[in-house]
Amino acid sequence: MWMILSFAASTVLAILAYAQARNFVTRRLRYVDAVQSTIAPFIAGIGAAVISLPVVSLLGVIPIIGSIVGFGTALTLGLAVGTGVAAGVRDIRNKLPGY
Repeated sequence: MWMILSFAASTVLAILAYAQARNFVTRRLRYVDAVQSTIAPFIAGIGAAVISLPVVSLLGVIPIIGSIVGFGTALTLGLAVGTGVAAGVRDIRNKLPGY
């Protein structure tokens, strides 16, 4: 049962992180040249994973929550943020003239 809850929590977190990252890049970072580089999604994904690792380790101390979230959840969050940034950049390139 804990595995199903862990998978569900990780999936919901990944969907929300992807949507938020894509929306943020599309709306707020539209005219920022640095986000248009090919390395920006990697930096965002690695940054999100590194920032979420201490949070996940602190949540691991709590008995019930510790069995739901773990190292894989932090990696899934980083992957979702990275792909969300890449999708947002792709949206920007398709909407703006000249790309």
